[in-house]
Amino acid sequence: MKNLILKKSKLLLISLLVLMFQPVYIQSQQVNYQTIKGKIKDKETKDNVIFATVSVMNSNVGIVSNTEGEFIIKIKDSLNAKNLEFAHIGYKSKIVPINDLKEKGNVIYLEPVSVSLDEVTVRPLNAEEIIKAALQLKFKNYSSVPLNFTAFYRETVQKRKDYISISEAVVDVYKAPYNKPFERDLVKIYKGRKGSNVKRADTVMVKLIGGPYIPLLLDVVKNPYTLIDLDYINDYKFKLENVMSIANRLNYVIAFEPRIESDEVPIFSGKYYIDVKSLAITSVEFSLQNKDREQASKFFVKRKPAGMHLIPIDAKYIVKYKENSGKFFFNYARGEIEFKCKWPKRLFNTYYTITSEMATTDRTAVNVEKFDRKETLKKTAVFAEELAAFNDDDFWGEFNFIEPGVSLENAMKKYKRKLKRQNR
Repeated sequence: MKNLILKKSKLLLISLLVLMFQPVYIQSQQVNYQTIKGKIKDKETKDNVIFATVSVMNSNVGIVSNTEGEFIIKIKDSLNAKNLEFAHIGYKSKIVPINDLKEKGNVIYLEPVSVSLDEVTVRPLNAEEIIKAALQLKFKNYSSVPLNFTAFYRETVQKRKDYISISEAVVDVYKAPYNKPFERDLVKIYKGRKGSNVKRADTVMVKLIGGPYIPLLLDVVKNPYTLIDLDYINDYKFKLENVMSIANRLNYVIAFEPRIESDEVPIFSGKYYIDVKSLAITSVEFSLQNKDREQASKFFVKRKPAGMHLIPIDAKYIVKYKENSGKFFFNYARGEIEFKCKWPKRLFNTYYTITSEMATTDRTAVNVEKFDRKETLKKTAVFAEELAAFNDDDFWGEFNFIEPGVSLENAMKKYKRKLKRQNR
């Protein structure tokens, strides 16, 4: 198990370096599209519904809500779209006519739905057998042809609650077919922007290696060694916890945890959501379970200053798939790692949170070709260093992106003001 699981940390490495801020400006192009903004809430509790899927029906266009339940979606006039669909685990999907929505200020309420196991005809399989069947059926349930995705990617670094680095971009993705396990996904940047403001004497800055390849690595159907591979399924325990609705389809909820304890490999526990009818994996949530967190830092940290201890406090991941015409497609992935930074002879620790997320916003199987090697982002690249910074208010134009939980520009301005006060 050790050799395979060690692969899962290959692209989750983090180096501690210092960033510089170099603004660049571009002119945005005029395009024809409609923008709709709003918030998604639980109908009963009125709580925000985070990471909900917002899709243009009868198309491959979509986005997800942010950590505040907010969404923004841009719909090209050429789509002649009529309806938006809102979906999330444990809720009834809701279809809303686009003509009924305003440009902003929309509030969408999703109705919770939970299905008791007594009300469902459960297959004559135990939880482990359901997982095995789901992994074996991936060639049937997922694309056997290569695809091109347009996707939004963002990575942020926070020192406590302050943003100290923000990098985001529209990227093109070559998604390798699922029946070719050794053919890798490829990424190239279409356009992007970044911002950072780090006082060299004040803090040490983290950089994420791998960039957009990290969410793609979290595609645990394409890359089963990232989490659970068929050959090592006996190293985990499984429990059928519930049956829930996702996009108006019943899903088994199967919890898993490792049978072993190890300080040599990262150990995760979490939940699989598996479509009852097709046995396709529709979503996976998992988090780090290693007890010796200081020892676990070696899975994530590639380089750090001498004498500093960087300890992972938490590492959480989620990946979601979307069904279309009987096939399931990679839709969204997010990884969040929180670290505690300890320096010798310093009384207080510093805490950093590194987040990496990708949402696919469009997809095609027509005229798909692999990217030229010169255009392709390297898997070992530091994404933030590959971007030019843009300050155009309409930077994204027609492209979809994830609405920030707070204005990223305001977050950076706030941090800059804080540093100025400290320098006085």
